[in-house]
Amino acid sequence: MLLAQGVREIVGVDEAGRGPLAGPVVAAAVMFPVNWIADGMPHDLAGINDSKQISETVRDILGKRLLSTNGVRSAVAVIDAELVDRINILQATFCAMNEAVSALGPGVEHVLVDGNHRSSTRWPQTPVIKGDTLSYSIAAASILAKTTRDRLMEEYDAVYPGYGFKDHKGYGTPRHLEALSRLGPCAIHRKSFAPLRIDQPELFFL
Repeated sequence: MLLAQGVREIVGVDEAGRGPLAGPVVAAAVMFPVNWIADGMPHDLAGINDSKQISETVRDILGKRLLSTNGVRSAVAVIDAELVDRINILQATFCAMNEAVSALGPGVEHVLVDGNHRSSTRWPQTPVIKGDTLSYSIAAASILAKTTRDRLMEEYDAVYPGYGFKDHKGYGTPRHLEALSRLGPCAIHRKSFAPLRIDQPELFFL
């Protein structure tokens, strides 16, 4: 166990937005006070869980509480669609994670990452399968990443009307695909993602 090894500055990391056809990928990093392990989570944060398993209303409430609770250190990093296209979604996700952890400042000793694969973070790390349901800090990171990205997509909806970004958040829903066929892609669409990718040489022979 990390605590038994003397590790105290432990950060949970998670991302939101790997799969959508449009918008950024967002990563968040969260560190809780080590004494909370013995004392328990504050009552206001007791509902923290995987962001996909709680309602949007609860998610928004917890996100605001995480940002305002004394002792909680957090940071968020946003990688836009242009960079996603340039370096691919996996590398963009790693980049976002690194930026989020770096933004916490010096002192990070260990990173807990959701999933079963190690990321490219430069800190010692432990991948945790289903970590957003097993680790408070990873779950908190998933909430901050999701709420941040959802807010950005709602803002993009006003900038690029007609696509329905505030509803589907850039995912490939039937409504989104219909809007794409009618309007074409906009500046925040990921051109490297099917069906937007245009480097399909077989089409030249049809």
